[in-house]
Amino acid sequence: MSKSDYYEVLGVDKSATEREIKKAYKRLAMKYHPDRTEGNKDLEVKFKEVKEAYEILSDAGNRQKYDQYGHAAFEQGHGGGHGGFGGGGDFSDVFGDVFGDIFGGGGRRGGGGQRQQRGSDLRYNLEMSLEDAVRGKELEIKVPTWVSCEPCHGSGANKGSKPKTCSTCHGQGQVQMRQGFFAVQQPCPTCKGQGQIISDPCKSCYGQGRVEKTKTLSVKIPAGVDTGDRIRLAGEGEAGPNGAGSGDLFVQVHVKEHKIFERDGTNLYCNVPIGFTTAALGGEIEVPTLDGRAKLKVPAETQSGKMFRLRGKGVKSVRGGATGDLLCKVVIETPVNLNDKQKDLLNQFEESMSGKTSKYRPKEQGFFDGVKKFFDDLTS
Repeated sequence: MSKSDYYEVLGVDKSATEREIKKAYKRLAMKYHPDRTEGNKDLEVKFKEVKEAYEILSDAGNRQKYDQYGHAAFEQGHGGGHGGFGGGGDFSDVFGDVFGDIFGGGGRRGGGGQRQQRGSDLRYNLEMSLEDAVRGKELEIKVPTWVSCEPCHGSGANKGSKPKTCSTCHGQGQVQMRQGFFAVQQPCPTCKGQGQIISDPCKSCYGQGRVEKTKTLSVKIPAGVDTGDRIRLAGEGEAGPNGAGSGDLFVQVHVKEHKIFERDGTNLYCNVPIGFTTAALGGEIEVPTLDGRAKLKVPAETQSGKMFRLRGKGVKSVRGGATGDLLCKVVIETPVNLNDKQKDLLNQFEESMSGKTSKYRPKEQGFFDGVKKFFDDLTS
């Protein structure tokens, strides 16, 4: 009796990915499993056929042989080495790979050993000045964390003794619990998922393999960082229990508010107050930059809010690219605390422009002309 094509059995194309094959198998296996078909022999045969097809096509080496030689690749005498497909396959074995990540299996374990849980990642919130963020800086931080216990070298066992393999899970750290036709993996209740038992715990860490400690670390902050940037220090997070690897430390940057500058990406902004005489007649003023003072020419008849750009006086991003600009907005300041003479001079100045508003203050004249037209339209 000739066998059906494995790709047709699973309902996938020959170009199907591993994920597509697994998805098709999962759907068909749940449909034809004996626990759901109430002893229907034909459907039981179909289930075995689906299982056989999946076991071949989910293995890269076997799939290559099948694509080249077909079913003959697994017949006796053809060097197949796929020892046949008996009908007694357990459903937990079938779905171990498909559902392992859903029910806490955490992937396959090599060599029968338990999968150790890596230590937690940590976050350190670092506040720094705009100047330090733009220029970069190396500094020290103190981080309270779990570190590997030195007396037992992270094993958790007292000097002269060793952890023993758990007899319940045989070092796997997990046991299977059957629920209906599912086989759900759970942490071993005896060893709490560690896969080993410590009968003589270390007196420094009490069997945990790690102790609490405040570490002092040197962090190099690259030039150009901004609020929200993170710097990863690999392996500087919490040490894992019983000798497992450490997590990472993420330094979260927050740039403090500056008294003069406001940053937006690679550009800097600042407000520069000037007197109305300078704004009217023009002149040269000094403006601040992160590198020192710079000269800025203000043309005559400059209006309040005018933006001046100083190219290359901003920030060079930590991600590279051109340096940003400094944008200075001039704000005309009205004089205060005037004496009588100054007030009199201003009144004379105002009288000299009497009746010539459109010439000397065209924006003001244009505004009030617009207001007049607005009210005229309302009453018409």
